[in-house]
Amino acid sequence: MADDLDDVTDESSESSEALIAVHWREEGYYPPPASFVAQANASDPAIREQFTEDKYPDCFTAYADLLTWYKKWDTVLDTSNAPFWKWWVGGELNASYNCVDRHLETHPNKAALIFVPEPEGDAHQAITYRELYVRVNEFAAVLRELGLKAGDRITFHMPMVPELPVAMLAAARLGIIHSQVFAGFSGTAAGHRIADSGSTVLVTIDGYYRSGDLLDHKVKADEAVEAAAKEGQQVDKVLVFRRYPGQYSAKTPMVEGRDVFVDDLLAAHKGEIVEPVALKATDPLFLMYTSGTTGRPKGCQHSIGGYLSYVAGTSKYYQDIHPDDTYWCMADIGWITGHSYIVYGPLALGTTSVIYEGTPNYPDAGRPWRIARQLGVNIFHTSPTAIRMLRKVGPDEPAKYDFHFKHMTTVGEPIEPEVWRWYYDNVGKDEAVIVDTWWQTETGGFLGSTLPAIDSAKPGSCGPAALGIYPVILDEDSNEVPAGSGKAGNICIRNPWPGVFQTIWGQPDRFVSTYYAKYNKDPKSTDWRDWPYFAGDGATQAADGYFRILGRVDDVINVAGHRLGTKELESAALTVNEVAEAAAVPVVDDVRGRMVEMYIALKPGFDASPEIEAKVKAAIETDIGKIARPKNIWIVPDMPKTRSGKIMRRVIAATSNFTDTGDITTLANPEVVEKIREQVQTAKRAKGEAPRELSETELHEIKSFGAE
Repeated sequence: MADDLDDVTDESSESSEALIAVHWREEGYYPPPASFVAQANASDPAIREQFTEDKYPDCFTAYADLLTWYKKWDTVLDTSNAPFWKWWVGGELNASYNCVDRHLETHPNKAALIFVPEPEGDAHQAITYRELYVRVNEFAAVLRELGLKAGDRITFHMPMVPELPVAMLAAARLGIIHSQVFAGFSGTAAGHRIADSGSTVLVTIDGYYRSGDLLDHKVKADEAVEAAAKEGQQVDKVLVFRRYPGQYSAKTPMVEGRDVFVDDLLAAHKGEIVEPVALKATDPLFLMYTSGTTGRPKGCQHSIGGYLSYVAGTSKYYQDIHPDDTYWCMADIGWITGHSYIVYGPLALGTTSVIYEGTPNYPDAGRPWRIARQLGVNIFHTSPTAIRMLRKVGPDEPAKYDFHFKHMTTVGEPIEPEVWRWYYDNVGKDEAVIVDTWWQTETGGFLGSTLPAIDSAKPGSCGPAALGIYPVILDEDSNEVPAGSGKAGNICIRNPWPGVFQTIWGQPDRFVSTYYAKYNKDPKSTDWRDWPYFAGDGATQAADGYFRILGRVDDVINVAGHRLGTKELESAALTVNEVAEAAAVPVVDDVRGRMVEMYIALKPGFDASPEIEAKVKAAIETDIGKIARPKNIWIVPDMPKTRSGKIMRRVIAATSNFTDTGDITTLANPEVVEKIREQVQTAKRAKGEAPRELSETELHEIKSFGAE
């Protein structure tokens, strides 16, 4: 790495656009404890031999055999219409039956779901498999009465309440394709997804708790219906659950003739049984829309057989879920993590899955650990964003509570080694294994992870490929980037797997062009080897075979021809003890094209100071090099964040470049944006860093930087 701008050569600026400057320090290994290995679902290294490429695709029958089938498949993998892969062709099954009915014989009185309301004084609600069966059947009867049938679409705009998995499983029982929209999204965003999917029924709730407030959620239903109508899609019925039975918690009035309370409908179907429909394995189970800033939404269509088999298999071997575990995935069902690893995966295995309604730090940062202690949770699953937040607001809280996890997951984005170590030491209490999983909405389940009883964990690395997954890192010219080279490129998956999505709903050309065209050399080929899946993430592979995910390939800052990964910059900053959160953004520079600016939030008890700024600067220069030296380091009171806790880098990038921050109404803390803007731009002007007019290209880059 060049030490300064003078050392940057022409060769560096001509390097492949896929290459990102990678200067990670290799971390040490954390082997699994013997107590975990002794009880693990996968403890024999020979399991990898069952999933080698010479046994593909039949190796995945081990996952399909975890399910109950009405009719077994004729063909494991059909590639005749590549890359629209079909798994378990000829097979018939029902997802609702597999997650509910088949467990009644062995453990009907075991809790399937435990609902934890946000108000700490409210009682927890345990729903047994028998009770879940009754509720799913009754709601399926409601949907059937409305005339919905297999192949129809239905949209849910629901928060983290048990009625959501009930509704999902009821739809799956009939073959109705469900589309759940994250409750934090606006009504307008839900309306766009309603219109795209062609849903005629919207299921919502009057209100739910968030950070101590009982929010009016019904108001978003009216917005959604109006937005869908503008796109030509009529919503005939809005089904409204009530957060408290018999009590309406919203200020927004019900619309006569369109809106109806679900409990009123259920009264006519009490005890009714709806036989699960035998559906083709290749039929769609649900749509999951990826969030985007512009353009038509992307509805990722997941199949019944392929998806359900993959999440069951990965839940068993990677989450190490046993039927007698109490498992808590502290994510939201509005995202793919919640679909795969709160609802379908755990329930397919017959375990107890915890659902928590509210924010993790309400009323204080000890809340997750009190819940874990109260419920006897032994498997914990959450995101790096949540881990960073809990580390920031309550670093010493886990030690106060007598809970013990055997297994912990981190998911959704790369995790910095410093944060990983806090998770291991403080939350895991040095006795839990960690799997750092890499996957996407489109992939259905894990693509990269350590097998927890077989592989040692390595902070910051997701680990090797998951069973039956054959990745490759390619540069822009389709050349393979070798392991141990210290270089990064685009991580791709060479083969289809059962969890991979079938298409983008209604947009097959976009499906091919976005995910497969980049590295395909023969569009007419039906050989899966000719269709690598382009994940859109940058990665590097160490000599030991472990992958390190660097984030989206467009989440890089090109400084004088060196493409610096934001995650690398942020990880360096987080090695400074006082730093709780870090965000790297690009600022336009006349000499270097772009320079790095770092935004820092401190742990409780520390105040901003030049000394901390100096430590951050030194950490970045030491870990990466002087080329990555930030132009400015801003210590701010908090980061602008989405409702799901993600730092909105486009907002602070706009602030650094004196451009419009765009719509911030959906942020969890929009008030902090003005504070940051005044602090940063006043200081910049005092330094003589005046606003400059950006080109269209520069403006697009800044406005889209870090956007989901």
